[in-house]
Amino acid sequence: MSWRHRAGRLAILSVGSATLGVVGWSGNPSALPLAMAFPALWSLAGSRASAALIAAIYFLGASRGLPEGVSIFFGSDLLLGLALWVIASLAFVTVHTAFWTAQGGWHGPTRYLIANVLMSLPPLGIVGWANPLTAAGIIFPGWGWLGLAMAMALLMLATTKHRWPAVAIVGVFSLASAVLWVEPEGRPGWVGIDTSFSAGREQYADYHQQVATIGLVKAAAADGASFVVLPESALGIWTPTTEALWRESLVGMPVTMIGGGVVLQANDYENLMITVTSAGSNELYRQRMPVPISMWQPWSAGGADADFFRNAVVELAGLRLAVLLCYEQLLVWPVLHSVWMQPEIMVATGNAWWTGSTNILPIQRAASIAWARLFNLPLTMAYNAPD
Repeated sequence: MSWRHRAGRLAILSVGSATLGVVGWSGNPSALPLAMAFPALWSLAGSRASAALIAAIYFLGASRGLPEGVSIFFGSDLLLGLALWVIASLAFVTVHTAFWTAQGGWHGPTRYLIANVLMSLPPLGIVGWANPLTAAGIIFPGWGWLGLAMAMALLMLATTKHRWPAVAIVGVFSLASAVLWVEPEGRPGWVGIDTSFSAGREQYADYHQQVATIGLVKAAAADGASFVVLPESALGIWTPTTEALWRESLVGMPVTMIGGGVVLQANDYENLMITVTSAGSNELYRQRMPVPISMWQPWSAGGADADFFRNAVVELAGLRLAVLLCYEQLLVWPVLHSVWMQPEIMVATGNAWWTGSTNILPIQRAASIAWARLFNLPLTMAYNAPD
C-alpha cells in the first residue's frame, strides 16, 4: 500500500471518528448508537500510531464541551480548558493505543473487550467518558443485562472482518428504536424540578434562593407530588438553620423533598442528596465520584470526598433508589454498580451552571435516559441550568 493510499485511508477514518464523537455525543439519545461504530474504525487503523490518532479524535470530539466548561468553572482563559481537555483524553488514547493489534481472529475482539473494561472501571474509568456501551439502552431497551452483553458482543464483532454486518445490525436496531421511541416514565408521585439559578465556584444557595426553591416544591406538592427531586447543590451548604427553614416550610404538606447539598467536614466536604420532610431530614446519598480536579482532589485537603463503591442503592419509603449525581452519569461503573443491586427507580441530578453553551448537560441527560431504558427503570431527573 503506497503512502498516499495510507494517508487517504487515515484521513477517511479520522473524519469518520470525528463524526462519531461529535454527532454520537451531541446530547440526542437517538444518536448514541453512532458511537458503536468506533471499534470498527479503530480496528482499521493500520498501525498503532494511527489507532492513537483515531482514538484521540473520537474522544476529543465527544468531550468538546470541556474547554469552555473548565474556563467558566475556574474563571480562566480557554488555555486551561484546552490543557485539561487534552489531559483527560490521555487515558482513553493510551489504552486504545496499547491494545490495538493488527492480528486477526480473536485478538482484536479480546483486546477491545479489555480496553473497554479498563475504561469502564476505576482507576482509568474515572475519566471513562464517551463509552460506546452507553448506547445499549437505545438499541436494546428493556433487555437489561442481556442487552448490555449483546451490545458488547456487537462492539467486539466490529473489530473483526465481520465489522460491517455488526454496524448494520446496530443501524437496524437504532432505526427501530427511533421509530418506536418511548421516553422512560417516571414513577407515579415522583416529580423532578429543573431550576435556572445562577451560581459560581464556591457560591452556594442563599436565603432568597432557598425561599424560591421552597415555593417550587410547594407548588409541585399542591399538584399532587409526593416526592420532589431538586438538582445537585439546590440546598447549598446544609446546616441546622437551613434544615429548620425547610422543615418549617413543609409543615402540613405530605411531601418528601430530595435535594442536593454540601456538608462541610474537617478536611473535605461531602456532596450529598438529602431528604427533608416536616418531621426531619436525612442524608440519603453520598456521591461516589465527584468531578476530578474541580471537586475531587485526593492530593490535597479541601476537596470533595469520594468512595467509588459506597451506597450503590439507597432506600426511601420502602423503595430502592439508584442515584446518579452529576458526573456519575458520564461514567459506566456507577450505573452498573447500582443496577447490580436491583433498584426500583433511577434518580439523576446535576448542577450545570458551569456548562455554558456546551452540550455537556444534554449528554448527561441522554446517558441517564439510555441506562434507564436499558434496565426499564422509572427515571426522575432534576438539573440546574442557568439561562
